[in-house]
Amino acid sequence: MATSKPELVIVCGAWHVPANYDKLRSHRPVPHLPTVNCSRPPTADMYTDSDLIPKIVTDLSDAGRSVAVLMHSYGGTVGTNGLADLGFETRKKQGLPGGVTRLIYLSASAHLEGESMMDIVEEFGQTNLIPLAFDFADDQTCISRHPRDLLVGPGLSDEDLESYVKLLVRWNGKGMYQTLKHCAWRKIPVTYILTTKDMTVPLDYQKRMVLTMEAEGCEIQQFTLESGHCANITHVEEVAKIVDEALA
Repeated sequence: MATSKPELVIVCGAWHVPANYDKLRSHRPVPHLPTVNCSRPPTADMYTDSDLIPKIVTDLSDAGRSVAVLMHSYGGTVGTNGLADLGFETRKKQGLPGGVTRLIYLSASAHLEGESMMDIVEEFGQTNLIPLAFDFADDQTCISRHPRDLLVGPGLSDEDLESYVKLLVRWNGKGMYQTLKHCAWRKIPVTYILTTKDMTVPLDYQKRMVLTMEAEGCEIQQFTLESGHCANITHVEEVAKIVDEALA
C-alpha cells in the first residue's frame, strides 16, 4: 500500500485547457493536451495525448510518489489508454517505486480495447445528434456549438460562465473516433463520478460505461452529482470532497 496521500494529476477534457481547472487544481499538475494546441490542421491526436500523460506520471512515480489521476470527459479516454502499465501494484511487482493508486473518472469516457467514444453514441442510436452538438471544420477540429447549455450546464453566474467558455479552444475531433489500445481500469482501482444533468456525456452513457467495466470484473466506487458536464467548475467543492474521500 502507498504510505502517503497520492499526488493528484488532472487530465483535461476536450476543448479544455489547464486554466479551466484553476478552481480545482491548486498546485496540482494539469497538462496542456497536445490536441488543443490550436494547430490547423491538427498536429496531435488521442494517441499523442495518451503518450504525454504517462511521461508526467512516470516522473512522479520514479520520484517515489503515489499518484491519483482525475480524468474529465475525453480525459478518460486519454488516461484509460495511456496509464495501463503505471499502476502502483504493477510497478511494485517490477521493483519500481510509486505508481497510480486510483483512476477517478468525472463524467469521463471509459471503454474497452478496440472501442472509441463514438461507439457508445452509435449504441444509443444518436449519431445524428453529433453535427447538432459539435461544429466540425474540414480539418476535423471541432468545438461545442452550445457550450453554455450543453457543455457547462447550470450552476454558474453569467460572468463566471462567460469567463469559462472564453477559455475553450478547438480540439482535434478525430479523438472521438480513435479506439483504445489499452484499458488502465483493468489494473488500477476506479472511482466514477456520475453527473445527472449532463448534456454532453449523458447519464445513460455514463451508467453504460460503468456497467461495462463492472462486467469485466472492475469494482467501482461510485458517487453522483446533480451537475452538468463541467462539475469541475460548477461543483468545485463537491468534486474536491469526493476526490479526498476517494484518496482516503
